[in-house]
Amino acid sequence: MSATFTPKTVAEVVHLVQWARQTRTPLYPVSRGLNWGYGSSSPVVDGCAVVDLSGMREIRNKTEISARNPVAVIEPGVTQGDLHDHLAEHHPDLTFNVTGSGRQTSVLGNALDRGVGYIGPRKEDIYGLEFVDGQGRVFETGFRRLGEHSPLAHTHPYGLGPMLDGLLSQSNFGIVTSACFRLLPRRPREAAVSFSLREPKDLGAFLDALIAMKREGLLATVTHAGNRARTQATLTYGLSKYLAAECGLRGEALERAAVQALRLVAPYEWTALGSVMGSAGQLRATLKEIDARSRRWARVRVVTEERLRLGYAVLHRLRWLPAARAQAAAIAAIRPLQGLARGVPTDAPIDNLLWKFGRPELPAEHLDRSRCGLLFINPALPADGGFVARLMDELDRLAATFGHTLNTTINIETPTSVVAVINLLFDRADPQAVAQAHRCADALYRCIDASGLSVYRARADMMADVVARNPAYWALVRSLKDVLDPQGVIAPGRYCPA
Repeated sequence: MSATFTPKTVAEVVHLVQWARQTRTPLYPVSRGLNWGYGSSSPVVDGCAVVDLSGMREIRNKTEISARNPVAVIEPGVTQGDLHDHLAEHHPDLTFNVTGSGRQTSVLGNALDRGVGYIGPRKEDIYGLEFVDGQGRVFETGFRRLGEHSPLAHTHPYGLGPMLDGLLSQSNFGIVTSACFRLLPRRPREAAVSFSLREPKDLGAFLDALIAMKREGLLATVTHAGNRARTQATLTYGLSKYLAAECGLRGEALERAAVQALRLVAPYEWTALGSVMGSAGQLRATLKEIDARSRRWARVRVVTEERLRLGYAVLHRLRWLPAARAQAAAIAAIRPLQGLARGVPTDAPIDNLLWKFGRPELPAEHLDRSRCGLLFINPALPADGGFVARLMDELDRLAATFGHTLNTTINIETPTSVVAVINLLFDRADPQAVAQAHRCADALYRCIDASGLSVYRARADMMADVVARNPAYWALVRSLKDVLDPQGVIAPGRYCPA
């Protein structure tokens, strides 16, 4: 890395591209640099100048957002926390599709990398992209090309002619400086549905039931099914924090109480979470149907913010009783995660990782300053519960041969597809642990590839194998890149290697 630049405006980005053309210095843009587990802000090749876009933090159309115009024109530095706080203060009737990645992560950066939120795939949330190409030209996709004052600029997502938005997704074709981001109306009633799968052997049939409910619109949002390791990694700190701060527990007493509370939250190997929104009547009918279809395999619970608030108020007062204490700790730990389905971002999952690796005092955005090693291996999967269950079992057994337990979430993303978010945790301060984690990750990818599958988000160190599988396709990608950036000013990225 030769230097880091922090432009604040589009004009400054254009100036940087012109400078890079003159000096032949490749530019590596990052939105916030918090892409943990995929490479964070590290350039893929040496000798790059990093373009840190975190200073471009404007919601450009703040005064125009409304229930009738539910669109935010955001720059790459706008965080989940920024957008949530603005809407909470000025437009409480609106929300958006959040992820569990933390308040300080970039909304636009995650969407361009095709992250998956609690409502649906983030790629479907953005359109009308503004970008600077490798020649210093500024373009807008869709009808934004008509100018910001056109009635179509922020309202019509498709435009006329070829849709160029996809060229900027998972690519290094240009530096995206803003985009239209869809906002969502809050529904009269919202409820989370928790499913605890009783028998691991029924995972395939259970997933098929959830997939069928997704196809039929009963579960309109993404349903997330996490294994026990994922649940423990996400909740243990929240449980321990409550038990220490509110109950004064320390040492072995704290550990025993945390284990008791964790058994209450995640009594089984797999726990799923979905959400239902609509009118009171719609919720009653939908929840009744969901329960009827699921109770054969899982314990079904309906969770609302009101129930959690009331339950916590009662149980917190009774925390001198071990059973009440465990339930109060469980509520304290899960409330931030339940809020994700309602569009409230949280740092809780990252705080858990910082606590696990001995740095609970660090803010979530400084995860890379801890010893926490994190590698993601995320396969795209068919909507076939039996297939998914068999592959997850094979990956678990393979990881065990390397001494790893996989933290896995299966996301029912669309009516026809599923994705798995799988991560390896290890101590980055231990060279042997780092090497072993990478060997395990490589083996997992080879297993996924041998099954005729691919990952849907990739790390840079995976791309050589990905390209080797379909060289003609990636040659086409590079030729398209050459049209917008003939000098290669924008550096090779994770998805567009040199």
